[in-house]
Amino acid sequence: MKNFAAMLIAAAFLSAAFPAFAQERKPNVVIILTDDQGTLDANCYGSSDLYTPAIDSLAADGVRFTQAYSHTVCCPTRAMLLTGRQPQRGNVNDWMQGPLNGPKGRNMLASEVTLAETLREAGYRTGLFGKWHLGGHRDHGPTKQGFDEFFGIRDGFIENYTHYFLHREGYHDLYEGVREVFHRGRYFPDLMVDRALSFIERNQDRPFFVYIPFNIPHYPEQSLKRFRERYKTMAEPRRTYAATVTTTDDYIRRILLQLDRLGLRDNTIVVYQSDNGHSEEDYRITVDGHLSGFPKDWNYGANKGGGNTGKWLGAKGSFLEGGIRVPAIVRYPPVVPQGEVREQIVTAMDWFPTILELVGEAPPEGVALDGHSALPIIANARADTAYGVMHWQWQKRWMVRDGDWKLMFQGARNLAGGDPAEIYLSNLSDELPERKNYAAERPDLVKRLTAAHQAWVREVTPRNLPSGSSPP
Repeated sequence: MKNFAAMLIAAAFLSAAFPAFAQERKPNVVIILTDDQGTLDANCYGSSDLYTPAIDSLAADGVRFTQAYSHTVCCPTRAMLLTGRQPQRGNVNDWMQGPLNGPKGRNMLASEVTLAETLREAGYRTGLFGKWHLGGHRDHGPTKQGFDEFFGIRDGFIENYTHYFLHREGYHDLYEGVREVFHRGRYFPDLMVDRALSFIERNQDRPFFVYIPFNIPHYPEQSLKRFRERYKTMAEPRRTYAATVTTTDDYIRRILLQLDRLGLRDNTIVVYQSDNGHSEEDYRITVDGHLSGFPKDWNYGANKGGGNTGKWLGAKGSFLEGGIRVPAIVRYPPVVPQGEVREQIVTAMDWFPTILELVGEAPPEGVALDGHSALPIIANARADTAYGVMHWQWQKRWMVRDGDWKLMFQGARNLAGGDPAEIYLSNLSDELPERKNYAAERPDLVKRLTAAHQAWVREVTPRNLPSGSSPP
């Protein structure tokens, strides 16, 4: 009954907001996804040592979520966001194929219906400028899954000036659709945002959907010089990370200014979220003759991390809150309240149904979404979350959340003190959350949540997986 009442409030709120736009075109959609930006790493989330005016302006003009969840690493979050479904349903449970050429590896199933495909069917022009990371094979990728235009990287990260992937021996990764392009010496965030701004201007007179998945502040933490100067007295590893966060924010500023300049602010839904927690990874070039030209032992990692998680533990790669709880904001002036905060659970899967409801489109026929529209929560700070028992999995590691209880299997990486337990049961209501493992005290709960996870795996594992793939 509480959920029904919340839905009625949301419906009344929307019906009051939409009449003025009833004769106008459908609203534009802009999704901004940052890369490895941690739980509290914006000024509006309490990190007062960071300069993030663009993100702060979104919070002032929209709704900011304090319990928004993505996934533990890049690939599954992108699947959640674009499909509104658990990533395992689309075969996203391990690292996706990187190089466009070469033997076919793991790619998101082509049968998955993306938000881009759904909006294009509704008459939207669609573009992706930035990082794909859902399978680089030429038979897959953005232009095969609903995007009219794509410019960016097909895999997970690059050095920002040479545009080379840096793990192992490396390879060049910069594409226009499936055509390799070369812009050596140009800063990649500058290239991708320029393309996004051009897309917005060229399509200002028609509904458009532009997805802008940044590759920063992900390592290598290469920031703009003026922001390195701003943080020069800050200690590492926060200093390098902070400069890259502010660099990211400055490119978000450019996107928002473009909407204002073209008079599109009031008719554009803007969603901002990070893909996972901050990184604590430490990497160096491991081979002589690396294809990027960088020497062996060159450091391109995250300097063991500089993120702020407050009372929460963990970082990217763990299922602790610091690995999966991320900043998220939505702005849409005719409908979304300004300067408000919501504490209810939302996930990256929720943007698909939320956006469809805002633009007046039905979900794709025959597709079962796992996400839920966030509009009842946006309209009412007291609305119940739509989620009950929740599941995450990456490779063989997994997590189940039921209320404040969290059961993790090999998911408590980055835990302060280095608890080696494979099974870790924590409670988020503790004054210092996730410091204590309750598994030995609550074997009944461990057994019940483990059984729930096993049932979930059976449900989300696709049948007839492509060659070279493996189930969760």
